[in-house]
Amino acid sequence: MFPQCGFSATVIEILNYFKVNYETHNVLQDESLREGIKEFSEWPTIPQLYVKGEFLGGCDIVREMAANGELVAHFESVGIEPKE
Repeated sequence: MFPQCGFSATVIEILNYFKVNYETHNVLQDESLREGIKEFSEWPTIPQLYVKGEFLGGCDIVREMAANGELVAHFESVGIEPKE
């Protein structure tokens, strides 16, 4: 509900703007999750956005995708519609 990191807050704001459902996980509370997710994605930073199990990127990539229309296009391509 209340991201402890500005980058995470930015990603949450973007997802809220597009009115999509999402889940979050507090990686600060679980060292193994935090390190495991970085290893899994081969991406060194948090937050990481996954859509339908596919890793899209971190904050900068999500912000860029949102700005150029790629994020909403990706949501549409995988059948994610804005919530009412």
